Amino acid sequence: MTEPAPTATPAAVPVPPAPPVPAGPYTERERLITENLKQIYDPEIPMNIVDLGLIYGFDWKGDDVTLKMTLTAPGCPVAGILAEEVKMAIEKVPNVHSAKVDMIWDPPWSPERMSEFAKRQFGYA
Repeated sequence: MTEPAPTATPAAVPVPPAPPVPAGPYTERERLITENLKQIYDPEIPMNIVDLGLIYGFDWKGDDVTLKMTLTAPGCPVAGILAEEVKMAIEKVPNVHSAKVDMIWDPPWSPERMSEFAKRQFGYA
Protein backbone atom coordinates (compact mmCIF):
# COMPACT_ATOMS: atom_id res chain seq x y z
CA MET A 1 0.00 0.00 0.00
CA THR A 2 1.41 3.30 -0.97
CA GLU A 3 1.13 6.29 1.26
CA PRO A 4 -0.64 9.33 -0.10
CA ALA A 5 1.62 12.05 -1.43
CA PRO A 6 2.16 14.81 1.10
CA THR A 7 0.03 17.82 0.44
CA ALA A 8 1.80 21.08 0.03
CA THR A 9 1.05 23.61 2.68
CA PRO A 10 0.49 27.05 1.27
CA ALA A 11 3.34 29.43 1.87
CA ALA A 12 2.58 32.43 3.98
CA VAL A 13 1.69 35.32 1.77
CA PRO A 14 3.91 38.25 2.64
CA VAL A 15 2.07 41.37 3.67
CA PRO A 16 3.27 44.31 1.62
CA PRO A 17 4.44 47.33 3.60
CA ALA A 18 2.07 50.25 3.81
CA PRO A 19 2.60 52.62 0.92
CA PRO A 20 4.40 55.81 1.86
CA VAL A 21 2.27 58.86 2.36
CA PRO A 22 2.47 60.70 -0.93
CA ALA A 23 4.20 64.01 -0.73
CA GLY A 24 1.86 66.79 -1.70
CA PRO A 25 2.80 70.01 -3.41
CA TYR A 26 3.14 71.78 -0.05
CA THR A 27 4.91 69.09 2.00
CA GLU A 28 8.35 70.71 1.90
CA ARG A 29 6.99 74.18 2.62
CA GLU A 30 5.01 72.86 5.60
CA ARG A 31 8.14 71.15 6.91
CA LEU A 32 10.10 74.42 6.67
CA ILE A 33 7.25 76.38 8.26
CA THR A 34 7.11 73.89 11.12
CA GLU A 35 10.87 74.26 11.65
CA ASN A 36 10.44 78.04 11.86
CA LEU A 37 7.50 77.73 14.23
CA LYS A 38 9.54 75.55 16.58
CA GLN A 39 11.59 78.68 17.26
CA ILE A 40 8.53 80.47 18.70
CA TYR A 41 7.82 79.85 22.36
CA ASP A 42 4.65 80.35 24.32
CA PRO A 43 5.36 83.40 26.51
CA GLU A 44 3.97 81.71 29.63
CA ILE A 45 5.08 78.10 29.10
CA PRO A 46 8.71 77.20 28.33
CA MET A 47 7.91 75.18 25.19
CA ASN A 48 7.62 75.95 21.49
CA ILE A 49 4.18 76.30 19.95
CA VAL A 50 4.58 73.21 17.74
CA ASP A 51 5.41 70.81 20.57
CA LEU A 52 2.68 72.38 22.68
CA GLY A 53 0.20 71.26 20.01
CA LEU A 54 -1.03 74.75 19.17
CA ILE A 55 -0.75 74.24 15.39
CA TYR A 56 -3.88 72.66 13.91
CA GLY A 57 -3.15 72.74 10.19
CA PHE A 58 -2.50 74.54 6.93
CA ASP A 59 -4.89 75.67 4.20
CA TRP A 60 -3.23 76.54 0.90
CA LYS A 61 -4.45 78.60 -2.04
CA GLY A 62 -1.59 78.67 -4.50
CA ASP A 63 1.38 80.16 -2.65
CA ASP A 64 -0.80 81.76 0.04
CA VAL A 65 -1.30 79.88 3.29
CA THR A 66 -3.66 80.17 6.23
CA LEU A 67 -2.38 78.59 9.41
CA LYS A 68 -5.00 77.35 11.85
CA MET A 69 -3.77 77.50 15.40
CA THR A 70 -5.01 77.91 18.92
CA LEU A 71 -3.68 79.06 22.26
CA THR A 72 -3.65 77.32 25.62
CA ALA A 73 -6.34 79.73 26.84
CA PRO A 74 -8.78 81.94 24.90
CA GLY A 75 -8.03 85.00 27.04
CA CYS A 76 -4.29 84.96 26.33
CA PRO A 77 -3.17 88.62 26.37
CA VAL A 78 -0.43 88.07 23.76
CA ALA A 79 -2.65 86.48 21.10
CA GLY A 80 -2.21 89.33 18.62
CA ILE A 81 1.53 89.61 19.13
CA LEU A 82 2.00 85.85 18.85
CA ALA A 83 -0.11 85.68 15.67
CA GLU A 84 2.04 88.37 14.06
CA GLU A 85 5.24 86.56 15.05
CA VAL A 86 3.86 83.34 13.56
CA LYS A 87 2.85 85.13 10.34
CA MET A 88 6.34 86.58 9.93
CA ALA A 89 7.96 83.18 10.54
CA ILE A 90 5.77 81.59 7.87
CA GLU A 91 6.49 84.30 5.32
CA LYS A 92 10.26 83.67 5.66
CA VAL A 93 9.80 80.30 3.94
CA PRO A 94 10.70 80.28 0.23
CA ASN A 95 7.72 80.12 -2.15
CA VAL A 96 5.22 81.39 0.44
CA HIS A 97 3.66 84.52 -0.97
CA SER A 98 1.56 85.51 2.02
CA ALA A 99 0.40 84.06 5.32
CA LYS A 100 -2.65 84.51 7.49
CA VAL A 101 -3.10 83.16 11.00
CA ASP A 102 -6.56 82.02 12.07
CA MET A 103 -7.00 81.56 15.81
CA ILE A 104 -9.51 78.80 16.39
CA TRP A 105 -10.96 77.56 19.65
CA ASP A 106 -12.73 74.40 18.55
CA PRO A 107 -11.48 71.91 19.41
CA PRO A 108 -10.06 73.56 22.49
CA TRP A 109 -6.42 72.97 23.35
CA SER A 110 -5.65 70.34 25.98
CA PRO A 111 -2.41 68.72 27.15
CA GLU A 112 -3.22 65.64 25.04
CA ARG A 113 -2.35 67.72 21.94
CA MET A 114 1.28 68.08 23.05
CA SER A 115 4.06 66.12 21.38
CA GLU A 116 5.54 63.17 23.26
CA PHE A 117 8.60 65.34 23.92
CA ALA A 118 6.50 68.06 25.57
CA LYS A 119 4.48 65.53 27.55
CA ARG A 120 7.70 64.08 28.98
CA GLN A 121 9.03 67.55 29.79
CA PHE A 122 5.89 68.40 31.76
CA GLY A 123 5.36 65.00 33.37
CA TYR A 124 2.36 63.87 31.31
CA ALA A 125 4.11 60.76 29.93
